[in-house]
Formats: sequence, C-alpha cells, structure tokens
Amino acid sequence: MANFRTHFGVALGGGALVAYAGWQASLWTFNEGWPLAVLTAFGGILPDIDSDQSHAIRLIFTLLAVLAVIAGALWLQSRLAPGPLVLACGGLYLGVRYLAGAIFKRFTVHRGIWHSLLASLLCGMGTAAMSFHLLDQSAPMAWAQGLALSGGALIHLLLDELYSVDLVGSRLKRSFGTAFKLFDYREPGNAVLWFLLGIALAPWLPPWATLLELVSRGVASWT
Repeated sequence: MANFRTHFGVALGGGALVAYAGWQASLWTFNEGWPLAVLTAFGGILPDIDSDQSHAIRLIFTLLAVLAVIAGALWLQSRLAPGPLVLACGGLYLGVRYLAGAIFKRFTVHRGIWHSLLASLLCGMGTAAMSFHLLDQSAPMAWAQGLALSGGALIHLLLDELYSVDLVGSRLKRSFGTAFKLFDYREPGNAVLWFLLGIALAPWLPPWATLLELVSRGVASWT
C-alpha cells in the first residue's frame, strides 16, 4: 500500500489541478477553488482513518478535536465563566482526540468499510450536505466540495491497488482487491447500515439538478 506522504501528495496535486482547471473554466472563483484542493487532499488520507497506527487517524482526530473546541467555545462562551470554559474546552479536546479516537479504533478494522466506494461516496454526500446547510454554501459549491472529498478518497483507494501490484516480480500482492471495492464484503451488515445512512442523508443534500449541471459544465470545459 502507498504511504501517508504518497496519498497526501498525489491527492493534493490532483485537487490543485482540478481547482485550477475549474477556476480557468469559470466554474468557481480562485478563493472558492483552493478549499477544493484542501478537501481533495483530506479525502486522500481519509480511508486510512481505520488504520490504528497511521498518521491519518492521529491527524484526523486532532483536527476533529480542534473543531470541537472551537464549536464548544463559541456555544459556551456566553454561558460559562472563563475558568469553567477553559475546563470544558479541554475536556472536549481530550474526549474527541483520545476517547472518541479509542472507541473508533475499537470498532473499525483496516481495509474494512472505510476502504470502499460506498464510504467514499457517503463521505462526499455528507460533506455536500454540511456545506449546504451548515456553512451556507451555494448548491454548486456544496456539490463541488463533496465531489472533491470523494475524489480524494478514490485517489487513495486507487493508489493502494496500484501498490498491490508487484511489477518486478510480476505478481499481485495479497492486499490486491482489498481497497478499491464496493463495500466490505466480510461485513455486509456494515454496508447495509451505511446504505441506510445514505438514504437518511438524501433529503439534506443540495438539489440533484445542480450536480448534473455542474458535471455537464465541467465536461463541456474539457471538450
């Protein structure tokens, strides 16, 4: 499998290329484009969140902990005095970074559901929904951000499969086929839960017509 630097570097490069191309095609402004490159890079390390000793899981849960502290501080600053506020934010950081991280490790396995097309798709859908409703992004930008995250995750899966081919020995490694798959075939129940999650998420997505228009404009810009 590819290492952290390869996943991050290739995804960042791919995201930067797409962001630049979309900017040149007037699909988005420059300021709207660079977050797409960042999201693609983030998607490029996201599947390794199920690897207990990876850089990805430490980085992702650290980022989540920081975001939890920021959100908690904004919500609690008018409700708590400075001392209790600091303690609450510290508790949030430790809870998300270490407790939530430990629970997540306990219930995930490497090359499981997170290394699948289903997870990549649903993470992109979740990103689009949050961008649209929580960050007040326009429907086209919300979809673009969701596609960026999913695209980065797909880059990760493809790199893992490419690194499963031993060109020198002309053979396939045992890990071949464990990354770029529809879902975790060993745990079909997980796939059902994720599928139900996708159904529950559907009403919160931006309009589908906007996605089709964005894709058609993107294709037209390359022809």
